[in-house]
Amino acid sequence: MPNSKDPILTTTAAARMLGVATSTVQMWMENGAIASWKTPGGHRRTRMSSIRSLMDRTPSQNSTVGQAVEAALSHVSPLEFQPAATPDYPVGREEAARLVALESSRLVDTPPEERFERIVRLASLVTGSPIALVSLLTSSRQWFKAKVGLETEETPRAWAFCSHAVLHDEPFVVEDAAIDPRFRDNPLVQGDPRIRFYAGVPLRDGNGQALGTLCVIDREPRRLRSAELQALVDLAEIASEEVQHKG
Repeated sequence: MPNSKDPILTTTAAARMLGVATSTVQMWMENGAIASWKTPGGHRRTRMSSIRSLMDRTPSQNSTVGQAVEAALSHVSPLEFQPAATPDYPVGREEAARLVALESSRLVDTPPEERFERIVRLASLVTGSPIALVSLLTSSRQWFKAKVGLETEETPRAWAFCSHAVLHDEPFVVEDAAIDPRFRDNPLVQGDPRIRFYAGVPLRDGNGQALGTLCVIDREPRRLRSAELQALVDLAEIASEEVQHKG
């Protein structure tokens, strides 16, 4: 559903707002100075909020283009919040916008919070799973905002089962990773924690972007009962609300 409070802008519309050439806006978008994404037809788009933010950072309406560029490029997103050039994992059409939303959430690399820790404990309990995670996906890694049953803080994005889960509206379930051609050679299947079962539900921000998942993992092949799966979905909804509240 379109966000009427933060409309999508073409490069030409953004250039008019900023008082610069369309080619300049295109360059800033390519450099990451303006958060943007590409349509299926290859056209760059951005949100009005991104342009207003850039205007707020620019010293005055009379600033030269060079000063505006300097102000913009000082806010280029880190590489892990920019799409990988040749990703070795599946991505959706909105990966660029998803990464912008994830950076804007300011959740990655933040300290543990009880509001998320409580959710993973409940997810583990209601599904009988030894491992439960709130996982956030940058372009280079999956980082665990909350976890139970796992020591590591993160893994490479290429290993993340969650990269598949965020592409779906419904729960993503792998009943036996050891015989699934998508995952049987995954280092997390071949080595610790020796994943066999996985179920993940996307965590979405207020605009519907999937920032990561609430997922449960087992070291044995299995299925979830319908009540267990529904409980996981309900907990993911609660976790999404916490993401949207940002504390």
